[in-house]
Amino acid sequence: MRETILLVSLGERFDAARARDLAGRLTDGLAGVAVSAFAALEAEDTYVYVSGGKALPEIRARLAELAPGAHVRLLHRTLDLPGASAGQDAPWHYIVETDVLPEADADLNAWYDQEHLPGLASVPGTVRAQRYECRDESPRYLACYDLQTQETFGSPPWLAVRASDWSSRVRPSFRNTRRTMFRKIL
Repeated sequence: MRETILLVSLGERFDAARARDLAGRLTDGLAGVAVSAFAALEAEDTYVYVSGGKALPEIRARLAELAPGAHVRLLHRTLDLPGASAGQDAPWHYIVETDVLPEADADLNAWYDQEHLPGLASVPGTVRAQRYECRDESPRYLACYDLQTQETFGSPPWLAVRASDWSSRVRPSFRNTRRTMFRKIL
């Protein structure tokens, strides 16, 4: 469960062919490496997730050569939940990245783990919900949702989960928050 991955922000929008080329060059000759890529809808960015355990230092070195302007973050997975639509295709990927006021840290983590992430995972159209922590830089927390349709986000069941009293108490403590919808390209 506590997998460590690299999250690479490329700072520009890639198409599927370009993402496949980068993934091939990153993983060439390395066993057990998985790469997925998502292009932001409203920003000039592509996020690439790389898992590979012991190969991550080699991949990080390759990234420095292949994508010198990329921002690479080491993420530690803290929660991974199958969604109500687990097993279905998930071409949409929604991410919330945030810091939180220090005095609200425990409340935020309890809210995400006990109410928010399980609630959004249970929404029809959610394929998977995950949380990560970035221990070395900001934003510290990242929650991501793989979605069957873009309409899942903002659907009445989705909005009902977001409308809880606990959500209203926690959200004002968010800082440095980025919310981004992505389309899967690899």
